[in-house]
Amino acid sequence: MKRYFAYLILGAMALGVIVGYLLNTTLTPADAKAWAGNLSIITDVFLRLIRMVIAPLVFSTLVAGIAHMEDSAAVGRVGVKALVWFFGAALISLVIGMVMVQIVDPGVGVNLPRDIAAEASSVSTAGFTLKEFISHMVPSSIVDAMAKNEVLQIVVFSVFVGTAISQLDDKAPALITAAEQLAQVMLKVTSYIMVLAPLVIFAALASTIAVQGIGIIVVYAKFVGGFYAALAILWALLLAASTIAVGKRLPELIKVMREPTLLAFSTATSEAAYPGTLEGLQKFGAPRKIVSFVLPLGYSFNLDGSTMYTTFAAMFIAQAYGIDLTLGQEILMMAMLMITSKGIAGVPRASLVVIMAVLPFFHIPVEGIALVLGVDHILDMGRSATNVVGNSVATVVVSAWEKQLGPAMIDEKSIEKAVA
Repeated sequence: MKRYFAYLILGAMALGVIVGYLLNTTLTPADAKAWAGNLSIITDVFLRLIRMVIAPLVFSTLVAGIAHMEDSAAVGRVGVKALVWFFGAALISLVIGMVMVQIVDPGVGVNLPRDIAAEASSVSTAGFTLKEFISHMVPSSIVDAMAKNEVLQIVVFSVFVGTAISQLDDKAPALITAAEQLAQVMLKVTSYIMVLAPLVIFAALASTIAVQGIGIIVVYAKFVGGFYAALAILWALLLAASTIAVGKRLPELIKVMREPTLLAFSTATSEAAYPGTLEGLQKFGAPRKIVSFVLPLGYSFNLDGSTMYTTFAAMFIAQAYGIDLTLGQEILMMAMLMITSKGIAGVPRASLVVIMAVLPFFHIPVEGIALVLGVDHILDMGRSATNVVGNSVATVVVSAWEKQLGPAMIDEKSIEKAVA
């Protein structure tokens, strides 16, 4: 199934465009809208399934991630340096995404149904004050927060739980194991839900084009082109940072990253590239004790491509509904995405979960996520590859920062000898 999944996605996209075009050109606007409404049942069910896993997924991944960070406290300096890099890279990714989406303006002029947009804009957006934001962060009841998918409140509770576990003498291994197992179960459930992606993409494209017309393709072209341009800027910055760390060995590092990056791009999941990246970085000369710590930590806390996509897609949806955010709200959105994106593993389309969790806070209709579903797989390929590059660079930079970056190793025996 996975082998042909990309072809199913492409086929669903093509069929969705054709069906949407036929509905738009052969039916009256009212009938086309009715058909689009019927097709939207599929996307509505998909959205409900995604919402179903948000709360347990965020809680379990963050608790497990924080517990592991504390367990790695013996690494000391390496842990601190890795986290400094992770959050710095995430901030740069968020800013690039936020700036580029407003330069390209891919969603401007889409004018999604005004009844939904009016409902969203009817809620005052002027009330986002620091006092309200801080008060909203703290849950009065974690059960209520989970029932309402108040992700920011779940994050706060998770931080307290993870920190408390780390301070216990025995580290509460049963709770850590339970959090890890819950995270694995939720990720598996998410993978089941994502099997519906081709059908959902077909329905999302067909319903959108049926109502908006074939001209929406131009919007998608701007959206995809703008995002890949933003990724190109991020790659340039990451490689520049690598040059500072490895100097003339940059071509060698690029060669090491090439195969895992291509694998992540073709499968649209950075996890598929993990084994190759782990082996390649050790061959490049990064010490195993740093690679084995920084790389897995990065897979939960350093997803540069996915992080950038959250701001780019969220603002694209806001533009499509004609919702303008103030500079303060944009900064607040980046802060929320910085927090909520941490701990989400690099599985296909996990960014959708983060985006859907943040949109309601800014009164942006969550149904707008259907607008990006049609081309999400194409974008996921780029952000998954970027995640691999970002984590590879982070590992190498931290190794060089620790002055432990050694010469390239030719084979497995040399790696084992170096470790010994």
